[in-house]
Amino acid sequence: MRLSSIFAIAGTFLVAFILCLFAAGFAVGVIEESSRNAVRDTLDEAGMTWTEVDADGLQVFLAGTAPSEATRFKALSIAGTVVESARVIDQMLIEDSADIAPPRFSVEILRNDSGLSLIGLIPASTDREALLDDVRKVAGDETVTDLLETADYPEPETWEDALDYAVDTLDLLPRAKISVDAMRVEIVAMADSDQDKSNLETQLARRLPDDVRLALDISAPRPVRTPFTLRYLLEDGAGRFDACSADTEEARDRILSAAGRAGLADKAKCTLALGVPSPEWATAAEMAIDALARLGGGAVTFSDADITLIAAQGTAQDRFDDVVGGLETNLPEVFALNAVLPRPATDEPATVPEFVATLSPEGLVLLRGRLDSARTRVTVDSFARARFSSDAVNMTARVAEDLPKGWTTRVLAGIEALAFLSNGAVTVTPDEIAVTGNTGKPEASADIAALFARKIGETAQFDIDVTYREALDPVASLPTPEECEQKIAEVQSTRKITFEPGETTIDASGAEIMDDIAEILKQCGEIRMEIGGHTDSQGREVMNQQLSQARAQSILNELRARRVLTSAITAKGYGESRPIADNGTEDGREANRRIEFKVIRPEPIAEEQTTLEALEAEAQKEDPAGDNAEAGTEEEDTGDEQN
Repeated sequence: MRLSSIFAIAGTFLVAFILCLFAAGFAVGVIEESSRNAVRDTLDEAGMTWTEVDADGLQVFLAGTAPSEATRFKALSIAGTVVESARVIDQMLIEDSADIAPPRFSVEILRNDSGLSLIGLIPASTDREALLDDVRKVAGDETVTDLLETADYPEPETWEDALDYAVDTLDLLPRAKISVDAMRVEIVAMADSDQDKSNLETQLARRLPDDVRLALDISAPRPVRTPFTLRYLLEDGAGRFDACSADTEEARDRILSAAGRAGLADKAKCTLALGVPSPEWATAAEMAIDALARLGGGAVTFSDADITLIAAQGTAQDRFDDVVGGLETNLPEVFALNAVLPRPATDEPATVPEFVATLSPEGLVLLRGRLDSARTRVTVDSFARARFSSDAVNMTARVAEDLPKGWTTRVLAGIEALAFLSNGAVTVTPDEIAVTGNTGKPEASADIAALFARKIGETAQFDIDVTYREALDPVASLPTPEECEQKIAEVQSTRKITFEPGETTIDASGAEIMDDIAEILKQCGEIRMEIGGHTDSQGREVMNQQLSQARAQSILNELRARRVLTSAITAKGYGESRPIADNGTEDGREANRRIEFKVIRPEPIAEEQTTLEALEAEAQKEDPAGDNAEAGTEEEDTGDEQN
């Protein structure tokens, strides 16, 4: 055999060997890549993104740190469904249980007409029975449902303060959702009116502990007017509303504009309310007020879809017929008009029976005039004593005959109207009921008009001359926290609280200033306020901070000595950290040595609107313990944001 043939055969075998080697390597790479990708994708779909996957030949390696032993075993099982279990090599670690974050403790208190429910996770150290006893005392006859779970972890520092505050507010919230966190309380509730909303927000803020943040979402739905009432009077070219209701802002603007054309000079309030009998309410009100203006005087009263128009005495019959005829023709279908033209006055003297009820500023009630029977006299006296204090009522009315039909009903309605006043009088005659006086209730005129329309009928004539006085309103007359802060600042603008050098006792001139500040705070009631102590930069920083804290506390003690409510007032020393002037000059240092009074304002937190019914339904479907146990710790800064 020739040498060339041997080399040819050897070369062929060598080429074949190299090709086989490359083919085997390529096949192994494909198997590794497909195994790694398949296992990786399957684990990702199962939510185990913490795993690390690698492959070497037929072997698949799993690495990473599993949250628990059960999770590690689950990862191995999932990988075993993709490749043979014998090919899976476990190189995973288990997370140290000491590093696992404690659960987020929280409680949701849901309260509505169906009862009261507590849902959430609380620390094992919380006295659960005492908590439920406190809630049951507030709930009374309401059903209390306990859906709380416990976890044996240390409770956060401010947990008890937040939980106690939430329970303490339940007496103010008949329908609410209260979410309690360690450092925050969120309240979603509903008030009957804008004024009730403002009062509720003030009371909730005043009860708030210093170390807890408050988020408020209190809604005030439109009131329901039954009957839906409007009453406009035009006398001697001057118009006024005794009551005004509208269903939309556009309707309110149209009604007020019509009143402006009919002699309304002063600013009037028209309440947006529910219960309108027709979408054409504004159209009918405009027409009726315009008709009253063309008549030149009188009164128009709406009670739902019934309209009573009473012309001024002396109105010409032909003018009355023309105006009323046009109004009847153009009114929307649902509305019914009753028009009255009073009889002309005569010169013949006549004795007009009357009943008069007066209420003095001291709360004394005098009932005099005429009643139709002794039995009615007892009824009226009992009704008045039920409305007012029994010792405050003095009855001098006499029994008389020939009184008009419905006299007793009109008298009782008049006494009921008197209860809306702080002082004043109600006069009942056969032709009308007149109410005059002062009140601390902003809606008194509208409420009295609605009362008369409901009790004595839409066609009855009545005159309401009630003046709202803020000084009689127990809530409106109370200065706002901002006004109190401003008054104290005005006192300090001309005089300064000073101390003996390096001491915490105020000097002789400071006592008079403290007397003035104490009087202001007594007028303000209970408000959340901080007394801040500040120093200049001379001396050591730590010593300055301690001195400022001691001086602020000394001011708080001075207020307590003057019988000021201080449960919501705190003292805090800032040392030299908040200068307001240059510490390099004597004048600047003198300005920096100061005491400041500042109102602490809760910071509202935007929150998703949720109905109580939806929350209760969701709570019944889910496991509150599981949800709370897996929730992370939420940290929030409650420091300077409230100062």
